[in-house]
Amino acid sequence: MPVLSIDLGGTKIAAAVVDRDGEFLSLRKQPVRKESFLATVTQIAEEAGAALAQSKLTWPQISRIGLIVPGIVRAGDGTACAPNLWGNSDVPLLRELHARLPVPVTMDSDRAGYVLGEQWRGIARGVDDVVFVAIGTGIGAGILSGGRLIRGIGGVAGAVGWMALDPRFHDAYTTLGCWEAESAGPGIAHRAGKESASDVAAAARLGDGVCLLALERAASYIAMGIANLISILNPSIVVLGGGVMQAADLLLDPVRTNVERWANPIAASQTRIELSRLGDQAGLLGAAKLAIEASL
Repeated sequence: MPVLSIDLGGTKIAAAVVDRDGEFLSLRKQPVRKESFLATVTQIAEEAGAALAQSKLTWPQISRIGLIVPGIVRAGDGTACAPNLWGNSDVPLLRELHARLPVPVTMDSDRAGYVLGEQWRGIARGVDDVVFVAIGTGIGAGILSGGRLIRGIGGVAGAVGWMALDPRFHDAYTTLGCWEAESAGPGIAHRAGKESASDVAAAARLGDGVCLLALERAASYIAMGIANLISILNPSIVVLGGGVMQAADLLLDPVRTNVERWANPIAASQTRIELSRLGDQAGLLGAAKLAIEASL
């Protein structure tokens, strides 16, 4: 039976009906409502119903819902923390969704969704040791080791934006973490005096020296972070995604070169560094995979 897949993001919500082969039977995207936790819950239920209607299926034809959340998911009690949506408090997300939806819900972090999607249908298809690094407004990593998701004791594993890469502690690191402050989108834009990282990339392509330097700095931090992940986890592949990597034409080559400088040479020789093939569908496919595996 098909599943319903929901990718809840900090700015948008995507919902889809996905069959067991990973084919989309419907797909919707909307700006996310985040004025309150319950408003977000209501929207999740509404978008699930709308995606189902678009697919021409009915609830009895759906086996399960897979949901990924931009934050920390507590699998034990079904609570979740999403700082960019309802704040830093754990909320009873699974309980509220089960009260509104007629089929069971499986949820996990967006980091888990990204790496599962790429392993199932993307550039890392069939690979058991994968790290997906999402570099956008923030930085996070989904980690598969020996085919198993690494979540940590409290669901925080993969919060790599907090990786310490600079011995000089700056105030921004207090709330964002070092890696995120230095090479996520807002940090790149701030350093170059632009509105967004995409503006920085556009100006850099036209030869703007300040923007070129900002991206060079970001690439050096991205490379150090990836090198550390390679040395610690020894993955077969590191997949790069997120909005900042839309500037891959400016970032990817220097990242690969600098990773070779910093990473354990044996581990580095065994790891490919590639761009996501799935783009913003990685999360939806990962959420679908969570639902499919839970319904087996």
